[in-house]
Amino acid sequence: MADAPVEMKPTLGLTGLTMNAMALIAPGAFLWLTFAGQAGEGSTAPSMWIGIVFATALCLATAVCYAEMAKLYPGTGSSYYFAEQSFLNHESAWPYARLAKFIVGWGSHLYYWIYPGVMVGVIGVISGYLVGTLWPNFMSASNPGPMFMMAVAVLFSFGVAYIAHRGVNGSTSVNIAINVIQISALIVFAVVALGYRMNHPPGSVALQFDAQTSASYSCEFATTKATVNGTTTDTITRASDGTPQCAVDAAGKTVPYHISYPETDSSGAFISHPNATSVIRMHNFGWMFVQATIAILILVGFESVTSMGGEAKNAKRDVPIAVVTSLLVQGCFCYLFEYFAANYFLNSGYPMTSAAASAAPIGDMMTMVGDALFGAGHGRIFMLVEAATVFLALIGTTLSCINTGARVTYAMGKDKELPDSMGALHSANLTPHKAIWTLAIISAIVGSITVMVYFGDGLAPSDASIAAIPHGFWSSFGYTTHDKMAALPNTFLTMTLASNFGTFLLYMLSCITCIVCFHKHPMFSFVRHLLIPVFGLLANLACMAFYIIGPFMGYGTKMEPLLALGIAAVWAIYGGIYFARTSKKSGRTTLVESRMAS
Repeated sequence: MADAPVEMKPTLGLTGLTMNAMALIAPGAFLWLTFAGQAGEGSTAPSMWIGIVFATALCLATAVCYAEMAKLYPGTGSSYYFAEQSFLNHESAWPYARLAKFIVGWGSHLYYWIYPGVMVGVIGVISGYLVGTLWPNFMSASNPGPMFMMAVAVLFSFGVAYIAHRGVNGSTSVNIAINVIQISALIVFAVVALGYRMNHPPGSVALQFDAQTSASYSCEFATTKATVNGTTTDTITRASDGTPQCAVDAAGKTVPYHISYPETDSSGAFISHPNATSVIRMHNFGWMFVQATIAILILVGFESVTSMGGEAKNAKRDVPIAVVTSLLVQGCFCYLFEYFAANYFLNSGYPMTSAAASAAPIGDMMTMVGDALFGAGHGRIFMLVEAATVFLALIGTTLSCINTGARVTYAMGKDKELPDSMGALHSANLTPHKAIWTLAIISAIVGSITVMVYFGDGLAPSDASIAAIPHGFWSSFGYTTHDKMAALPNTFLTMTLASNFGTFLLYMLSCITCIVCFHKHPMFSFVRHLLIPVFGLLANLACMAFYIIGPFMGYGTKMEPLLALGIAAVWAIYGGIYFARTSKKSGRTTLVESRMAS
């Protein structure tokens, strides 16, 4: 007797599906990791919050499309599966079913294969920040060593893949715990940060942060004149252990630090928001688009649950609810609240310029508010506790993305659009294990590239900061001079934008698929199946176009978005070549020649 085919088992209810999607959106992790990248976008930083609002509206429109298609076509493969079924079941578009699903599936891999690598890269950054905080003589917290971060990225790629390999039930249990912990922890930070701002009006005694020691102080720093590269600047006077010295007045008393909230400094660089209204203002339409093209990274993932239809107990009912609920809770509530608090906290003692120069500005803020709330020196403990929850969240979001990406790869392998081995399930765990381990290798490579020049371009540290980094292979190898690093593209931003471009492409194609899906369908709704998808299509297309237009209009930087476009172009060209070769080899036609039953 022939062996029964190995199939996925339906074990996930509404809670499990929603938690898997929420784990990928992970507001705790992304507040920590993207704030630095968004802060590094120069003059556009004041529009950070409104950029997230625009990205959220874009994602909500796309989420509705995914939810509506999931009602009709529950299954494994997400947008790839939806594209096939939508075209195949359309009275006139069915000949294009194979071409449509390959384009969507191949395009989605630009997102699903790069995104986990960015995540493990960020785990490397946070690990470097924490190691530098605990052992400052070994590692700089503000500027961790690239080799150390790369090693961590590689280790976590395979560690998280192992969890995914063990099965979706174990992954779901991990994700539920992580969601509860990280959301609670980050809400606590947001409340404390708001309290700090409201309890420190302009002119009151407050704290200022010192990046070299990763600590906050309630005094003005003593300074001396120093010449660096021919330019004379005020340099903080430090003790032999690097601790900044407090300034004293004529009577020998310590001069306390008085806080202020200036909008810009003498050079015009953005410093802080003078009031709450400034946080939520657009400031500039172009700035909003720049911030949205980065902010999309923090919101993607709601669609991941549509790849788990084969493991859902009631896919037609629960998957659509999980798609929209995960985005509403994480995006509309958690992110907007947390980002408002973090932006409103900015002040003269910790300006946006300091946030842009730090590996983990949210960690710096946590140290400051912790010192203010619990007393000097205790802020570091508060930060470490919060960082532990972020660390867990990053594991959860990487795990969720690997699960999703591997299932899309599995669906394509099962359809013979990718090698047959990608369409195999593990006999015991019932997971697409070969796709998972392939993604682990890709993630390790992408993660290493992500942190290779983490402080390139606008985030290049000063020569004084580079000189203060502890010397050693793990801590300082890869750092050169400010000018040389400023001339290099920021690899974190480059890979983020490449992943985000894949996201915009996937979401745009999904909106088109939804329109095709419900065109002349008995369940057609003008609002849900035409108006909302068209808005999502145009919004995604506008963000994609801004990759080209924005840099030449003076918005943001040029190197990273153009490099991201180059990566996308290479992927598209390779996809076309691969499709043509495999079609010829297998004797399959581009267009479907006979309409098969769905």
